[in-house]
Amino acid sequence: MSKVHKSGFVNIIGCPNVGKSTLMNALVGERLSIITSKAQTTRHRIMGIVSGEDYQIVFSDTPGIIKPLYKLQEKMMHFVISAFTDADLFLLITDVFEDIQLEESYLAKLQKTQTPILLLINKIDVASQQQLEEKLIKWKEKLPNAEIIAISALEKFNIDKIMSHIIEKLPVGNAYYNKEEFTDKSERFFVSEIIREKILLNYKKEIPYSVEVIVNSFKEDEKIIKIQVDILVERDSQKGIIIGDKGSSLKRVGIQARKDMETFFKKQIFLELFVKVDKDWRNNDSKLKKFGY
Repeated sequence: MSKVHKSGFVNIIGCPNVGKSTLMNALVGERLSIITSKAQTTRHRIMGIVSGEDYQIVFSDTPGIIKPLYKLQEKMMHFVISAFTDADLFLLITDVFEDIQLEESYLAKLQKTQTPILLLINKIDVASQQQLEEKLIKWKEKLPNAEIIAISALEKFNIDKIMSHIIEKLPVGNAYYNKEEFTDKSERFFVSEIIREKILLNYKKEIPYSVEVIVNSFKEDEKIIKIQVDILVERDSQKGIIIGDKGSSLKRVGIQARKDMETFFKKQIFLELFVKVDKDWRNNDSKLKKFGY
């Protein structure tokens, strides 16, 4: 007798910096979501697909839940809202050190939902038993219907347990995607994310949040991929900081990004980076739409 096939959308939600992207990458086994210690690293909703013989899980990493300060952040929160509409299962991720400050409207949605919730308390590798127990008590009060698992996304602790819980809770259904696929995003998307990650790691303060990365060309042949990219900033002073003295800062970003791209695409990469000023792009609806927000 053939096995029943299960499939579903498992949406990862939570506040900034609790380890959503680290968890997503651990679950999918591919480096899909960029990871830095800075808040608001994830700007889009990124899907990672895990397929087995009799199941397919479509994971969705979403931006950290915040109160928007400008239009880009409003658009980012639309990705979170969309994650509430199509989930077969929620992975709500928090950590041992996070104060329970999930925006009340989102908490209310989770308290009312009929969709199963796995509440994951992350970073237990750097916490005491007492800290963990205090968090467990608080979350049981807030979300009595959620099933709680203590995890370390970084150390991949309890990842197998999460996977078996997810498969158990998935609805019966056919695969949504080809079993060979591991994401719904294009190669260009990953190019821009890799470059954006290097900008987040190399620059401080507002600079990384004022940057958008546009891939103008992606030409692949047998041995090499030629990529040409514009890095958009909002002000001339930011352009100077991105480029650095005699181009040194931009060169460093290019070298780091190229190395990661060669690992990701398993091919030689020729990368050209240009920095351009596009004033106030973060508050311009038509530009945000063009950039995929």
